Amino acid sequence: MDSVQLNTAGINNPYNIQQVNRNQSSAVTNPAAPKTEAKEYRPASYSSSVTVRTQLTTKDEKKKYKELMEELVEPKYKRKLEYALKSGKLLRNNSNDKSTVLDNLYKIVTEERDPGLDKNTILQECLDILANPYVITQTCEDIPKEYQKPVIGLITNLNTNPEKIMQAKWELDNMHTGTCPAASIEFDLATKHTAEFFRLVEGLTSPKHEVTKKIKLDSLSENTLDAVWLLNKFKTPWKKEGFDHATILLKPDENAIIRARIQNHHKDKGERSMIDVLMQSTFMQLGSQQTYNSLTDKRAPNDWTRDDGGLIEFEKTFVESVIEDKNTTSVIYQNVDEEGRLSGYTKDFGTIKKELLATLKAGHNIRILMTINQNRLR
Repeated sequence: MDSVQLNTAGINNPYNIQQVNRNQSSAVTNPAAPKTEAKEYRPASYSSSVTVRTQLTTKDEKKKYKELMEELVEPKYKRKLEYALKSGKLLRNNSNDKSTVLDNLYKIVTEERDPGLDKNTILQECLDILANPYVITQTCEDIPKEYQKPVIGLITNLNTNPEKIMQAKWELDNMHTGTCPAASIEFDLATKHTAEFFRLVEGLTSPKHEVTKKIKLDSLSENTLDAVWLLNKFKTPWKKEGFDHATILLKPDENAIIRARIQNHHKDKGERSMIDVLMQSTFMQLGSQQTYNSLTDKRAPNDWTRDDGGLIEFEKTFVESVIEDKNTTSVIYQNVDEEGRLSGYTKDFGTIKKELLATLKAGHNIRILMTINQNRLR
């Protein structure tokens, strides 16, 4: 097996791994051809086994909350911490190791952080997200003039060619980022699996810039060998845990910390936070076979795409399945040709509207991915 594709029609069995027909052409709406009806998408209702608690009940919880409050100087952040408690978010424990949001915020301020990241700034960014997750953004940060020379040196590998230097500077000044799938997954994690989100924040902002996550292999595929093949194909650092589990190493690319450190002191309104930079880089690394570069916002082409930008549908679905530890899929509504042009739709607009509304009613966020060519699974 040298390539895979996802069964995007079967929502309950999304990781059907099979050989890809290399001669298969893009699906095009053609009135003369017999139509194949796509299966109706029926989203399962979102459910969470997390118990909502709004009161500190143990001495340990009260101690951690008190110390966090003492770390905060600005009254607005004290109010945001109070809101996190009263809303039930602070004591959620829907994380991989059952730690609560409170546990991870406490570790952020009491344990060592990356030397270029201020623990109080990280804590404030965490509270901003708890109060309003819509502050999460993919909008790229600018590189201040005092940092541009060393950053350009890293991008060009200290090349002295003036044209390459000018090209690198232009790219830095005109970067809009292709991390939209990663930012969408970040937002979904923050709103649906809040404690897990902040467990990742704690690990990524630590001196090691990493976090491990234990997942079920059947979250990737019903067939264990296929799940192992996927992990290896994506070059994911992992080790097997028993017969049906794996521990995954999640880590941003090595240049992400440079952007995060710059944002520690130079974040402008509307730009990505330190948390956004590290989280989105981690998801881009996971989906791009560990080839993402935060300085250029580019990844390497692979068996599934010839592009060097954001994640394609197949890669995004793999990242979602790992991060959520849940067998998931994407539903494709548009067909595109080999030139990336819209050539038709898989369903009529009425059905699309019905399925999108059903997804929202079931409690899910809708993540929209622009597919350049869905048949580049070659």
